[in-house]
Amino acid sequence: MTTTSRKYPTRIEVKHDRKIGWIVIDQIRTIDKQRITKVLGRLSQPEIKEMKSVIKETFID
Repeated sequence: MTTTSRKYPTRIEVKHDRKIGWIVIDQIRTIDKQRITKVLGRLSQPEIKEMKSVIKETFID
């Protein structure tokens, strides 16, 4: 997630701590769970649905 972005079709806007951030689907990386030091929050169901749709469109269709 990043706090600055442009309006690209592979970027999803989310709100966290009253701030707007962006999930950057075109820069997906995997990390080990042990490297996660704290959880900042959780995505809402509409955000999850939109993210899955963008991932599907980007990498499958």
